[in-house]
Amino acid sequence: MSLREGRKASFPAVVDASTRVLILGSLPGDASLALAQYYGHPRNAFWRLLEGVLATPLVALSYEDRLAALLSRGVGLWDVIAQADRPGSLDAAIQDATANDLVALVETLPALRAVAFNGGTAARLGGKLLGGRLPTLALPSSSPAHAARSFAEKAEAWGAIKAWLD
Repeated sequence: MSLREGRKASFPAVVDASTRVLILGSLPGDASLALAQYYGHPRNAFWRLLEGVLATPLVALSYEDRLAALLSRGVGLWDVIAQADRPGSLDAAIQDATANDLVALVETLPALRAVAFNGGTAARLGGKLLGGRLPTLALPSSSPAHAARSFAEKAEAWGAIKAWLD
């Protein structure tokens, strides 16, 4: 399927039958889209935050090995938004969004215990779509644009994921 100019699309879900926590972002930013990688912007703290949560080195790994490491620890990835118009990478600029079918995905994940939202936009939109089907965690955005909290503050909040993986 071809997207019209300016329209951006999410990546396929990275999940398997042992996914216990699904982390949902809003929509990949321009750097991630250019690399075809979740959280590809070099200043995005996502991989560093997950290193702390999982106590596993991730940043030094290849992208494929990062994804494999997440899956081996019960962590899946996807986005709340399937497609949207958005100049640049800021969530505030998202327009004409089409949602991913989150309910259909979570129904295919027998081990899923919780959904963690990476940032306010993902939490607001995704929470409505899931309608209380599972426990959710609204986490501070890992984006470099979200500078309201320090890395240490973000890491403390993201540590809440650990309880759902044990």
